[in-house]
Amino acid sequence: MSVAAASGPSVAITTPEASGTASTAPTPTPIAKPLAGRTIVIDPGHNGVWTRRELRKVPSGNGRTKECNSSGTATNAGYPEHAYNWAQANALARALRARGATVRLTRPDDHGEGPCVNLRSKLANDLRADALVSIHADGNLSRGARGFHVIHSPTMTGGTKVEQTSLALARQVRHALETGTPMPRSTYIGGGTALDSRDDLGTLNLSARPAVMIEMGNMRNATDAALLGSAAFRAKVATALADAVQAFLG
Repeated sequence: MSVAAASGPSVAITTPEASGTASTAPTPTPIAKPLAGRTIVIDPGHNGVWTRRELRKVPSGNGRTKECNSSGTATNAGYPEHAYNWAQANALARALRARGATVRLTRPDDHGEGPCVNLRSKLANDLRADALVSIHADGNLSRGARGFHVIHSPTMTGGTKVEQTSLALARQVRHALETGTPMPRSTYIGGGTALDSRDDLGTLNLSARPAVMIEMGNMRNATDAALLGSAAFRAKVATALADAVQAFLG
């Protein structure tokens, strides 16, 4: 069947090609990489297994010695600290890498023996890392003891400047955790400051780079244990710690 042409004025349709104008797509906004060029070492505290070899004494700084390492504490339900440390360290690694950082962990997995405490900071020293973050959880049996605290050393291999910058990093971490996560400041360490100065920890004492150790909560407290076992909580911690590192290095 034939169709009659519609009457009326004709309309010219102009295309980019017809007008000589090239078609261009919007330029995508580049993804910000605020930590590009930075190197962060994360220490998932303790080891995935324990053997008697962990009992051997190694230097921990200041002329002291300590046992090589351990597998850490656990919740009353049996969730081990080393497993929490490993999960939290990897969540933090992903958050830091998304911001452009180069990230290395001090142990390769959660199945074997990792380095002794005198070697935990060696990787950061060798890489001249911008920061070392050591992740732990506590096992305090005191009634009502809960919350996080951040440990720094006043006697570091790096000297006064590294000790001062480590304290600055500890304060950034404290701020980020208390504003970005539901874990409160420690009720039993630091007198309400959530900061603890210790000169007996090889991981911190033997560091030539800015370094802190975080006790992310008390595993023997039921409320803290529920948080530490939550992937959603670990994601919030990872974001908070990445924020702290970024602010510290900014």
